[in-house]
Amino acid sequence: MKARVTVMLKSGVLDVQGEAVRHALGTLGFAGVNGVRQGKVIELDLAETDAAAAKAAVNDMCDKMLANAVIESYRVEIL
Repeated sequence: MKARVTVMLKSGVLDVQGEAVRHALGTLGFAGVNGVRQGKVIELDLAETDAAAAKAAVNDMCDKMLANAVIESYRVEIL
C-alpha cells in the first residue's frame, strides 16, 4: 500500500522559500504571481494491507517525525 503525505507551513507562518520563489518568478517575467507557498511531498511504500491501519500509522509518523506540528500542517492520502 502506498501513502502520500503533503506537508505545508501553516497559514500564519512566514514562508521564506516561497517568497524567494515568487520574487524569482517575477524577475523571469511572470508578474502575475502574487504568492507562493512551498511545501514537501513524502511518498511511503507500506507493508500494511488495511487502509485504516495504514492511515493511522502514517498519521503517527507525521506527528512524531515527518511534520513539525508547531509550524506545519499535513494531509495524508492512502493510494
